[in-house]
Amino acid sequence: MERQPPVLPSDEIDLYVRTYNSLLRSSGRVRVRAFEEAHAYCNSSLHPRALSVEPDVSAFAYAAARLPTEMPRIELVVLGQSHELFEAAKFDVRNWPQVRTRGRRRPLRFDGKSTLAAFISSVSDIDDLIPIITAYQIEWNKMHARLRGEASLTDALVREKLGLDEDALRVLQDGFGAAYAVGMAAVAAREIDLSVQMLASSYSQFQRAAQRWWSGIEPSYVRKAPPRRPPVYFVSSNTHAIANLVGGYANAHKDEMIDFVRTSNPEGLAPSLEDVLIRGDEHEITGLLHYLLRAYIHADASGARMHSVRAFEAASGLMHLSEPGHVDVDVQLIELSKIDLARVDPRLLIPGLERIARSEALIVNIDYPLGMAAYHLLSRLGQGVGELLGLYVMGKAATLNGRVGDVMLSGTVYDEHTRNTFLFDNAFGSKDIEPHLRHGNVFDNQAALTVRSAFLQNRNYMNAFYRDGYTVLEMEAGPFLAGVYELVNTTRVRTNEIVHLSGRTPFEVGLLHYASDTPYSRRESLLSKSLSYFGVDSTYACAITIVRRILERELARVTH
Repeated sequence: MERQPPVLPSDEIDLYVRTYNSLLRSSGRVRVRAFEEAHAYCNSSLHPRALSVEPDVSAFAYAAARLPTEMPRIELVVLGQSHELFEAAKFDVRNWPQVRTRGRRRPLRFDGKSTLAAFISSVSDIDDLIPIITAYQIEWNKMHARLRGEASLTDALVREKLGLDEDALRVLQDGFGAAYAVGMAAVAAREIDLSVQMLASSYSQFQRAAQRWWSGIEPSYVRKAPPRRPPVYFVSSNTHAIANLVGGYANAHKDEMIDFVRTSNPEGLAPSLEDVLIRGDEHEITGLLHYLLRAYIHADASGARMHSVRAFEAASGLMHLSEPGHVDVDVQLIELSKIDLARVDPRLLIPGLERIARSEALIVNIDYPLGMAAYHLLSRLGQGVGELLGLYVMGKAATLNGRVGDVMLSGTVYDEHTRNTFLFDNAFGSKDIEPHLRHGNVFDNQAALTVRSAFLQNRNYMNAFYRDGYTVLEMEAGPFLAGVYELVNTTRVRTNEIVHLSGRTPFEVGLLHYASDTPYSRRESLLSKSLSYFGVDSTYACAITIVRRILERELARVTH
């Protein structure tokens, strides 16, 4: 029996979304305090104490980790879709240095004084960023009220004034990261009154950004000899897992990597490495070295290690394109015929893999787009590539009935953006994942909810879905499936419908989500627990499953 779209008790959330969207239509600056009431009364599950006078340091830490460390100096946040829009509004962003956040990939530039420029690539950036900024301001000002005038902010004083235990203090420290001391001094020194300005944004500008992105990829994709536009397996995952599995740099430089970990002890993982070396578990050793390759690369400020890794991977047919078209979604092109079987992760070695040298196909792997950006980028890619042979999405999600590190497979997705319920045949089942997952569980036959943003949900809202059997909360599946619909139909995707994709696509579709948050658990939460190395097991289990699937299907295709 088909699962019907649930009736949503989301009036407060809808009111919040309508509030900031209507106010941001203003041509001038809008003070963030205009959003605060609607934000607080939507009862966000990530900001449960928004209305309390007690500081909610978990909500603040979540927001602070997704904003740049320069945030205490910022008074105005300007949202725009292109350099041209910023420059037309007299913001010379090309000459502003880039700044980054630890918890969200988004192009940001800071004028060095008080203005932050945020480039948005879809409506999801607005849904994500406005609640983050609003939560940040609400909690900053609560903490300021308690710390006002304090000159010496010892940990004991901060705990006493804010009413925190040791765990809550660590959450606050993690939120600021290395800028904790400077950030807390700024909190004590002043109240903040942030403003937001939205430049003239439009749907066509989002499409234009997707076109710029593809224009940065196309010269590396299109070949001079036939087939000029080779067939493609599309993957949305991250930029490290598949590269490590196929490129094999960490395995090929194991001794050098082990020496680096022993001497530098990145993230305090040197003892963990010694433990797995004693046990002699090659898969655990490989997983740890894969995870630490990023730290190894960035420990070299000269960039020589990055160049060495990229050159090594290129010899295995892997090309990395960083921010193509100045859009912050990296891309990897992997020519299957050039894969070096001596370098690949042993878990990818399937019988007859030597025949992959006959393949003309590529894997196009893109770095997790946020929300509706997935729709725009897939739509543009679908127009530019040759035959699409498969579409595979690996993403992070919250689970309402599992644990952090579990893997969930869904065949039903309810999408908040279109209010559609998508039904499709998921290419993967639990038997595909289980051989590669050591610590978590695999749950297939699940149903997923694509939310507008992490803040735009509350407990009543989640309960309604849970009662209807939706157990996976994430942000990209709905937009990807809307894009799939338009790749295989003559009409645009409609709204408020049950959309059947099962058996109606010439390519297979596979969705895998690994759990990064458990909103119903007080012990495990995105607000207090970073996946970091803990997430390697499920991440690589998903990546191995996807690459093996592609290799198996391509071997069958070239052998036929």
